[in-house]
Amino acid sequence: MEQLLIENGTVVTLGERNRILEGHDVLVQGDTVARIAPHGTFQAGPARRLDASGFLVLPGFINVHMHFYSTLVRGFARAVPAKSFSEVLAHLWWRLDRALSLEDVYISAKVALLEAVRHGTTTLIDHHASPGAVTGSLHAIARAVKEVGLRASLCYELSDRDGGEVAEAGLEENAAFLEWCRAAGDSRLAALFGLHASFTLSDETLQRAAQLAADLGAGFHVHVAEAPCDQEQCLAEHGCRVVERLHRHGVLGPRSVAAHCVHIDARERELLAASNTAVAHCPQSNANNAVGIADVLALARAGVLVGLGTDAVTVDMREELRAALWLRHLAAQDPSAGFVETCSLLLDGNRLIAERCWPGLHLGQLVEGGAADLILLDYHPPTPFDATTFLGHLLFGLAGARVDTTIVGGRVVMAQGQLAAELDAAAVAAEARERARQLWERL
Repeated sequence: MEQLLIENGTVVTLGERNRILEGHDVLVQGDTVARIAPHGTFQAGPARRLDASGFLVLPGFINVHMHFYSTLVRGFARAVPAKSFSEVLAHLWWRLDRALSLEDVYISAKVALLEAVRHGTTTLIDHHASPGAVTGSLHAIARAVKEVGLRASLCYELSDRDGGEVAEAGLEENAAFLEWCRAAGDSRLAALFGLHASFTLSDETLQRAAQLAADLGAGFHVHVAEAPCDQEQCLAEHGCRVVERLHRHGVLGPRSVAAHCVHIDARERELLAASNTAVAHCPQSNANNAVGIADVLALARAGVLVGLGTDAVTVDMREELRAALWLRHLAAQDPSAGFVETCSLLLDGNRLIAERCWPGLHLGQLVEGGAADLILLDYHPPTPFDATTFLGHLLFGLAGARVDTTIVGGRVVMAQGQLAAELDAAAVAAEARERARQLWERL
């Protein structure tokens, strides 16, 4: 079994009880953290050593709501300006996803994954849509995930908005990938059953999805009350609010992730808590789309597990964390509101949500016997640095620190700022530019 020794770093364990361990080594055996001990403890010489002197050694960051497919629209300026969230979908995103080919899907994911490596994000829960290329789309993304070497949970965004044939293909793609993922036993890949949102799903499609997911023992990944239009449509056509409708159809539960939840009420928070459904908070996306700011403090008080996603605005979880806190202050008109609770979204919520997708790997923390997913940050604390001051350093120092090294499952995918030799980012970007040019012409 291959060994990797990360020597003499300042280890930040995170987890339920964060510890700051100066001058410590981390011994990796295969894909697992074998031991964390004071520098010099390990006398035998592993095959590879990394000098972490002057670096922080942390668990890789986790993103609990992402859209890999959106990468190729970056810089696109030919969409009609939108005045509402519904128009954002109609003028841009639904035009984009209909035009995607399987190779577009693959290269778009690979660009985002390489950027995640550079920003220390090692695990992502993705939500995919390509109604013009449904069948095989999750395998195309999985190919990119395996080539780059990160971890990802994948699903296909089932919807009735493109007609019955596409909806049928979405049902089949989710089910087929869930079955394949289970049979493959690859710890880098997991799967959920994807749903777009209540307002684009009929009762019949929801019920079929619920039955398929139940047969497969799968949870769901679904947009929930991102904008008022979702609630308005649900009340008008189904006589209930969104979370209640999803509950009636068996979508909620401990394996499910409800993204956004900006426009929910107290009763809906109770249903999410009672069903142990996790919520993915995406503050930058919500602000960008002008839909509001989810009340994550109320969700937490209700007992809902809440994590932090980016909705593809970024892959840098430290950037998203800062935005989440600034928006929390703005929403509360209180510059001290929600400091610890907001940090907990990234450090605790995401860890616990990832544990549901990858049980037993102990992602989001450095622990002996856990997955060897870790990063080295180039950061020299200018003030006392310990477990009591860590959150302040995270928000006001570490957020801008350079990621030097990224390791996933014991594999070094970036060292000293350089991607592994087999990861040619320039070639990937060149292919992406050509595919984006062709895609924009189709749009």
